[in-house]
Amino acid sequence: MTPVDDLTPVDGLAVALADGVLSVTIDRPESLNSVTLPVLDGIAATMEAAGRDPRVKVVRLGGAGRGFSSGAGIGAEDAVDGVPTEIIVAANRAVRAITALPRPVVAVVQGPAAGVGVSLALACDLVLASEKAFFLLAFTKIGLMPDGGASALVAAAIGRIRAMRMALLAERLPATDALAEGLVSAVYPAEEFDAEVDKVLAALMAGPAVALARTKHAINAATLTELDGTLDREYVGQSQLLAAHDFREGVRAFQEQRTARFSDS
Repeated sequence: MTPVDDLTPVDGLAVALADGVLSVTIDRPESLNSVTLPVLDGIAATMEAAGRDPRVKVVRLGGAGRGFSSGAGIGAEDAVDGVPTEIIVAANRAVRAITALPRPVVAVVQGPAAGVGVSLALACDLVLASEKAFFLLAFTKIGLMPDGGASALVAAAIGRIRAMRMALLAERLPATDALAEGLVSAVYPAEEFDAEVDKVLAALMAGPAVALARTKHAINAATLTELDGTLDREYVGQSQLLAAHDFREGVRAFQEQRTARFSDS
């Protein structure tokens, strides 16, 4: 058996290999594919296994239903004390695995991508979006900072000033604006989205695998020089913020659908 066949099934994550395309799908549509610790570990393990499986030529990362991923859950069904730091570690591992994988990884974003969902999408080599998609870094709304490498990944794509606006103001960025700013590779009409994604996957499948791998490595090495340091800084900062009063207040305000009253503590 090859590495992909050896993967342990994970609840909330669907993995399928067909004709050289490894489809990795966050399968929690009832929560717009919010990620859990097992799901993030599963994504990382799958990407790591894909690099050792000669049958895998291209990886497709997507979400079930109408969204890509809403990030780590903070709804009423989630613990008030929020996301454990272990999830940050797992997200970092997943991002590192995606960027290190010597195969093209295509993010398929048909709807919302928020929080660490943005990090997962931007860690991929191509980000294909439906016109219905949008991107949102809403961390500051609940007293947190971006994580999963978003501080580096967003800035590498759109520059410091635009990244600051997206992160500090927590504004929703529609797909067409994301394309204009350089955050995504392409935007397609919703009714044509699946067919256009298939065309991109087919083009990558037909390409020279070794040249694609070396191209990916070279561009990532040139543009993501601060990724490892960013992941470490985000972990330290986010760990402190997760333990603060403002995060608990931010979560409660979100759950109660009101404006948070932050005390800077």
